[in-house]
Amino acid sequence: MSTPAQNKELVLTAFGTLFGKRDYEAAREFWSEDYLQHSRRIPPGREGLFNLIRALPATLRYDNQLAVAEGDYVALYGRYSGTGDTASVVADVVRVENGRLAEHWDVWEDEATRAESAGDLPTFGNHFPPDRAR
Repeated sequence: MSTPAQNKELVLTAFGTLFGKRDYEAAREFWSEDYLQHSRRIPPGREGLFNLIRALPATLRYDNQLAVAEGDYVALYGRYSGTGDTASVVADVVRVENGRLAEHWDVWEDEATRAESAGDLPTFGNHFPPDRAR
């Protein structure tokens, strides 16, 4: 049985391996063969996720701002960028089982520019992205 801290480290390492290094062979060790995907944006299963990442530009980048773990669940708050004009700020929730990522949920939104932010605060980090041309 793993601790929440171990689960958090596992999930962060897995995300770095897949989204940063794009090392699919190593990523197989982190994602369960029976991986359940609840995202409307990502095809089912481990191969659905891997194939989606393979199809994205090599400029894809994941930056994590916050990771919180409780029991078998790890919640990440991060930004996916490098795939187009607008970065996505995402809350990912992952369930860990037997030392592997077993299940995933997410909530996505476009990263707000200063002009788009009603609260006048960035949605990720300490700086706004450049305003987008309309």
